[in-house]
Amino acid sequence: MIELFLDNPAIFGGFLFALGLLVGSFLNVVIHRIPKMMEQQFRQECQLIDAPIDAPMPQATCYNLIVPRSACPSCGHAISVLENIPVISYLILKGRCRGCKIRISPRYPLVELLCATLTAVAGLHFGVTITAIAAILLTWFLIALVFIDADTYLLPDSITLPLLWLGLLFNLNNVFVPLDQAVIGAVAGYLVLWSVYWIFKLITGKEGMGYGDFKLLAALGAWFGWQALPSVILLSSISGAVIGIALAILAKRGMGKPMPFGPYLGIAGWLTLIFGTTLQQMIFNGGAI
Repeated sequence: MIELFLDNPAIFGGFLFALGLLVGSFLNVVIHRIPKMMEQQFRQECQLIDAPIDAPMPQATCYNLIVPRSACPSCGHAISVLENIPVISYLILKGRCRGCKIRISPRYPLVELLCATLTAVAGLHFGVTITAIAAILLTWFLIALVFIDADTYLLPDSITLPLLWLGLLFNLNNVFVPLDQAVIGAVAGYLVLWSVYWIFKLITGKEGMGYGDFKLLAALGAWFGWQALPSVILLSSISGAVIGIALAILAKRGMGKPMPFGPYLGIAGWLTLIFGTTLQQMIFNGGAI
């Protein structure tokens, strides 16, 4: 199999694209359910705080990434295997539930196509190597985080912390950077935004970002090392400004409305994955490459 991929980049790319479609379908579940799982856990903890000491433990409905089976939120129609084929099922069903005919959000196939495209790009960029496996895993994590934060203003610890540890583990073998640079990157990534958070809060009395942003930048530092942090911060700031202004104009949302920073960190992290060396040279060498 490895020899086939080495000799035929087109076959390798096609395999990655198909794999990305399947994983993208699963990421849609992750994006939808993890915030709900967090809310359920929060409600259970609140019930325990308010309950008498000798009260029985509340029984929670089983809800995770596997159970219950995917169903239409409007009519409860259970999604069959044939209705769950990435992109194809959406096109066959014409974007509507088979049971109640309510419109299905086009974001589902878009996430699948985005995941497939970025998976293929990352894999082909690094070739048939351990680095490609690491890059693809990072891509999947970032897609989930970007959409969850865009929807809910949350960056779950259940995703950011494993991402940080994965970065350090891969860099045990210098996959992207030496381990010492990865450790310093993780610490510096957290402390940079933590410092910005407290300086902003002391000056304005408001919270400018959440702790999930600190952890996500720490994770990116663990993957790419401390040298990549300036380019990540710069790219995330630029993309945030551009997209924020565009949303304010097109969606007529107020400029003062809070915006999640995680999606822009995710975008910057993926661009650093693919163009990291060039970006660092541009920043540290004044544009000379």
